[in-house]
Amino acid sequence: MSLQATAFAYLFPGSPMVNSLLATAYISIFPNLLLYFVPPDINTGALNVLVSFAVGGLLGDVFLHLLPHAFLGEHVESGSMVQVNEQKNVLIGMGIFGGLFFFFVMDKLMRVFNGGSGHDHHHHHHQEQNDHDHATTSAVKDSKDNNLRQRNGGKQKENEKEEEEEHKHNNNDGGIKLSAYLNLLADFTHNMTDGLAMAASFYASPSVGATTAVAVFFHEIPHEVGDYAILIQSGFTKQRAMMAQFTTAVGAFLGTIIGIVIEQMSRSSSSEKAAHDALHDAGIMATGLQWSDLVIPFTAGGFMYIATVGVIPELLEVTGKIQKDRRQALYEFGAMLVGLALMAVIAWNEGAA
Repeated sequence: MSLQATAFAYLFPGSPMVNSLLATAYISIFPNLLLYFVPPDINTGALNVLVSFAVGGLLGDVFLHLLPHAFLGEHVESGSMVQVNEQKNVLIGMGIFGGLFFFFVMDKLMRVFNGGSGHDHHHHHHQEQNDHDHATTSAVKDSKDNNLRQRNGGKQKENEKEEEEEHKHNNNDGGIKLSAYLNLLADFTHNMTDGLAMAASFYASPSVGATTAVAVFFHEIPHEVGDYAILIQSGFTKQRAMMAQFTTAVGAFLGTIIGIVIEQMSRSSSSEKAAHDALHDAGIMATGLQWSDLVIPFTAGGFMYIATVGVIPELLEVTGKIQKDRRQALYEFGAMLVGLALMAVIAWNEGAA
C-alpha cells in the first residue's frame, strides 16, 4: 500500500457516511482555526497566491477526478471496452450545467440583494478605494461647507450640518454591516454545496471522496481568510469574525447530511423488491443513471463556476505598477500549477493503485 493510500485510509477509516462527516469536519474546522494566526490586514498579494493555489486544486479535482468519474465510473480496467451511451452523457452534461447554473443564480441573487457586489475575497481592496474616494469627496464637501458657514454664519446651520453628516455616517455603517451579513449568508450556502460534494464523493468511491476532500480543504483556506478580511473591514472584531466563520461551517454539515440522506434513500429504495429493482436499474429515462449519480456532475459544475467565474476574474486585476504586477503574476502562475500538480500526483497514484 502506497503512502498516499495509507494516509487516506488513516484519515477516512469508516463507511461513506462516517468518512463524509469526517471530511466535512476537516474542511470546516482546521481552516477556521488558522484564522487565529492571520493578521487582520493580510496582504492582498499573499492572499491572491493562496487563491491561485486553490484554483489549481479545484480545477485539478474537476478535470482529473470528478469529470472522469462522472463519465467513465471508477477503476476502469486497462484495455477494457467502455460502452458509450449518448443519452447518459447528455444527462451528465446537464448535471454539470445544473451545478454551474445553480451557482450563477446564487451569485446573481446575492449581487442583487447586496447592491451590486457579489461574494468575493477582495471586498477590502475595493473598500479601500471607496474609502479614498469618499474621503476626497468629503474633503471637497467640507471646503464648501466652510465657505458657506463663513458667508452665512450662525450656529444653527452648523448643528444641522453635523446632524446630517452623522446621519449619513450611520447609514453608511449600516450598509457595510448588511454587506457583511449577506456575505456570511453566501458563505453558508457555499459551505452547504461543499458538504453535498463530500457526501456524493465518498459514496462514489473512497478515492474520489479523499481527493475531493483535499481539493476543497485547500480551497477553504484562502476562502475563509478572504471572508475573514471582509468581516474585519466591515467592523467585526477578530473574535467575532472568527465565531461568525465557525457559524457558517454549520452549512457544510447540513449539506453533508442532505447528501447522505439522498444517497441512503437511493440505495435503500433499490433493494426493496426484485420487480422494483428491474425498473430502478433502468434509471433516468432508461439510461441506467440514478439521480444520485448526478451529484458528482453537479459538484463539478459548481467547482468550475467557483474557480473560473468567482475567483479567476479577481486574479486578473492589476495595480498598474508593471514590475510589481509581473512578479505577482509569476507567483500566481506558479501557485496555480502547484495546486494542479498536487491533484495530478494524487490522481496518478490512485490510477496506479
